[in-house]
Amino acid sequence: MEELLGRQPPHSAPAEQAVIGAMLIDPSCIPDVIEKVKSDEFYIQVNRDIFDTIFAMFSYGQSVDAVTVLEQMKVRGVYKDTTQQYLMEVMQVTPTAANVLKYAAIVRDQALLRNLHTAADEINNMIFEGSGGADAMLEAAERKIYALRQGRNVGGLQPISMVIQRVYANLSEAASSGGGIPGLATGLPDLDQTILGLNAGELILIAARPGMGKTSIGLNIALSAAKSTGKTVAVFSLEMTREQLVMRLLAGEGLVDSKKLQTGRLSDDEWRRVGTAAGALSATDIRIDDNPSLTVSEMNAQCRRLKNLGLIVIDYLQLMQSAGSGNSWANESRTQAVSDISRMIKIMAKELGVPVLCLSQLSRANESRQNKRPMLSDLRESGAIEQDADVVMGIYREGYYNQECENPNDAELIILKNRRGQTGTINLMWLPEYTSFVAVDRRHDDD
Repeated sequence: MEELLGRQPPHSAPAEQAVIGAMLIDPSCIPDVIEKVKSDEFYIQVNRDIFDTIFAMFSYGQSVDAVTVLEQMKVRGVYKDTTQQYLMEVMQVTPTAANVLKYAAIVRDQALLRNLHTAADEINNMIFEGSGGADAMLEAAERKIYALRQGRNVGGLQPISMVIQRVYANLSEAASSGGGIPGLATGLPDLDQTILGLNAGELILIAARPGMGKTSIGLNIALSAAKSTGKTVAVFSLEMTREQLVMRLLAGEGLVDSKKLQTGRLSDDEWRRVGTAAGALSATDIRIDDNPSLTVSEMNAQCRRLKNLGLIVIDYLQLMQSAGSGNSWANESRTQAVSDISRMIKIMAKELGVPVLCLSQLSRANESRQNKRPMLSDLRESGAIEQDADVVMGIYREGYYNQECENPNDAELIILKNRRGQTGTINLMWLPEYTSFVAVDRRHDDD
């Protein structure tokens, strides 16, 4: 349409030629260039073909110059009668490679403008076609703009060569970390070693019966992640108020009895510990929303605006509403509703590129068994929850069912599903007075 109106999409032919020319004149700049600009950001096809050829040759350790590039373009089937002449002209109009990164920035900027133009057209088409209500249209528009802001295409197939670039970058980052876990630390070392931390784009589910401690362990992990990374942790609490959550965090961080904290009957030493804990918590970037009627779309919209997001915590899944659902479902549709919500949470994790820790409630099915340890089938209104989640864990405390047992505060975090590796059981200690879990040295794996 733009071409029909005599207008061309935003692009800079001189900048594209200058990038190509600089890579041919001085191949030492190639690593810097391929970090700055990608193949699909070139508007002119011949420039894209040359860039792809240079990138492939560089990846295989081949020498890059005008002659070798021309020969390789013949092998790749992108050589045309005018290619040699065009390549010579490009090198002639590029006197130096000194400003190549500036040229690359121009190419990338023009590509972003083109993608923005395309996104705007798609949004307009959705509106005129009546594809949904205003809220749905706004959500779709925000998703498209957010994807552009993150430097990603708004969808579509990507060549494996582009994916390989990102994989290499991830491998280099992992190697430079000294062999540590790739994801965010949970504060529970045995758990981190088993699931390799909380990884970007993953949905991690922790399920338990009411009163077992799922909120407590969620807060433990949220605080650990905020402290260790300095990143923003978004906590969405659909059950408890902000004040209730902070009281729990203060009790655990200050090692002050939660009941005494609620009454305010504290000793001078306990007041000092509360003050120290408050200072430590204030130094983190934990954001709390206690709106009980939040939808996934609303959570997604809030999180997109956070500049340094590291982790999302949701407490808890079964209290969430699907968009436009209202406050109740028929029993027959509730399972489908929860399944839809879990799928949307997984999509949110991928779009935002952060782990989402979602708490969930278990059904009563385990209470009818002699062994009451949770199983995947115990997920309440499970539907496809266990399919969407990358990691599923269940909390078990013998003392929950039998206070007369030998060690009522012993706890188990049972890994029921782990896409990254093994399942098993992580032994923890429940500290009821501080509403907190702590790691213990013992650990055993399931057979």
